Amino acid sequence: MTAQKPSTALHRLARLEHRSERVIGRRKFAARMGLAVGMWAVVTLAGLAVGMAGYVYFEDLGPVDAFVNAAMILSGMGVFDELKNPNAKIFAGFYALLSGLIILVATTFILAPVFHRILHRFHVDEERRDRD
Repeated sequence: MTAQKPSTALHRLARLEHRSERVIGRRKFAARMGLAVGMWAVVTLAGLAVGMAGYVYFEDLGPVDAFVNAAMILSGMGVFDELKNPNAKIFAGFYALLSGLIILVATTFILAPVFHRILHRFHVDEERRDRD
């Protein structure tokens, strides 16, 4: 017999229900979406911090200018200020690649619970039709 891991409220909230289980209620779904938005915010703010630190270090920008440049790249808009240092240009290229990955991961955090709920409802309705 294996020991069962303790189940925390966060773990229960993040765990998606199996197709044999009922669809969760609206309150639990809203809490799950709140968790997803929180995870999105953490990943996005971490990416923004990396970009700001890079611009401060490589291009010697102040915090406000570093924020603008990092936010512009992270949002997919492109570089705000012209970069003069070759090392800053290399950083900006790698940061743009990282930003694309951050956007994909953060979007997945938001969309996964929504798509899961839609597909889960479809399976529950399908099983009801099969029984009737």
